[in-house]
Amino acid sequence: MKMTHKKNILVGQSGGPTAVINASLYGVIAEGKKHPEEIGTVYGMVNGIEGFLHDACINLSDHLSPEELELLKQTPAAYLGSCRYKLPEDLSSKLYPLIFHKLEQLNIGYFLYIGGNDSMDTVSKLSRYGQCQGSSIRFIGIPKTIDNDLTNTDHTPGYGSAAKYVAATVREMVLDASVYHQKAVTIIELMGRHAGWLTAASVLARKEAGDNPLLIYLPESDFDLEQFACDVKAALERQPSVVVCVSEGISDKNGVFICEYDNAAQTDSFGHKMLTGSGKVLESFIRSRFGVKVRSVELNISQRCSGMVLSRTDMEESAAAGAAGVQAALNGATAQMVAMKRADGPSYEIQFQMKDVEQICNQEKKFPLEWITRSGTDISPEYAAYALPLIEGEVERKMKDGLPVYLYRTRSGGGGLCQN
Repeated sequence: MKMTHKKNILVGQSGGPTAVINASLYGVIAEGKKHPEEIGTVYGMVNGIEGFLHDACINLSDHLSPEELELLKQTPAAYLGSCRYKLPEDLSSKLYPLIFHKLEQLNIGYFLYIGGNDSMDTVSKLSRYGQCQGSSIRFIGIPKTIDNDLTNTDHTPGYGSAAKYVAATVREMVLDASVYHQKAVTIIELMGRHAGWLTAASVLARKEAGDNPLLIYLPESDFDLEQFACDVKAALERQPSVVVCVSEGISDKNGVFICEYDNAAQTDSFGHKMLTGSGKVLESFIRSRFGVKVRSVELNISQRCSGMVLSRTDMEESAAAGAAGVQAALNGATAQMVAMKRADGPSYEIQFQMKDVEQICNQEKKFPLEWITRSGTDISPEYAAYALPLIEGEVERKMKDGLPVYLYRTRSGGGGLCQN
């Protein structure tokens, strides 16, 4: 049953940015404006729940003009700013009554959080505490991650654009690597701590069967340096230029990350290992073993922040996910995440449904083992059938002086104290 008295929305962004996380924010704002009898103001947390604890937020209902709202939809990164802040496991922490006091001060009835695994953990904890306190606030998760590792959803907003960027960039690098006749190996390191979805997208770069990248390694398969040497040797015998794509999180049979072979790994605020350097380790190994020209390239944050290689499908689905979250909250849902279900049939179509956030937070959806072929060095055609619809479509961009125009949040335009 819908609430009859007007309440406000509070929306935030958390975790790593993507090319379309702002499209989901657009969806929340645009849908919120369609329900003036039930929704008063849409507030945006600046730097997520961490910023909200310091009363930093924006009145999004008044802050953005219609033109700026449309521009927000195709602006990469996180317009509101992000955070990596983990709420206490102990729900008796003094932090929770403080948060709910602030929510009540703003007359919040709907809390929407756009993010990945750890963000869904925030939704879970707040909804559980609210339930214990008899709060009427509804907590909804809007999925976001280029890693595509959230469970109970066909895919996640952000993945399609990141996969498109990876496929397009690897295709260009393959062309560059093929211009000389000398034997050479190019190693491309891609994001993916435990799930290889993004690295798998490199297979889409091939223009035909047998094309580069000749070798693709995901975290789901154990990585062995000696077997890698055999794989590279066989590839070099086939052709002089060999392109290898690896996930940052590839590890050996003992669970030791390859990047840890040089003792460079550190941890982030959630205790996750910060994995960079697998490509460099493999570059040094190949150079010493084969004596051929070798280089490694780490695409790093460009995978998630490229607005110029934006998937229209991804952008539109992300906006629709944000709108679906508002609609679900108005219809009484709480402790739920917006999920995507791929409809049966020959044509690609997505349906939105709500899933229990408890079945999603702190879990990871791995890349299917049956889609990993050739003893862990290639990806099957089933993946392409799954991924190609997600990268379809171009966006009509606003340009100026040959460069894309994006929406920037200025200091004067946000980040101040929340006021009702």
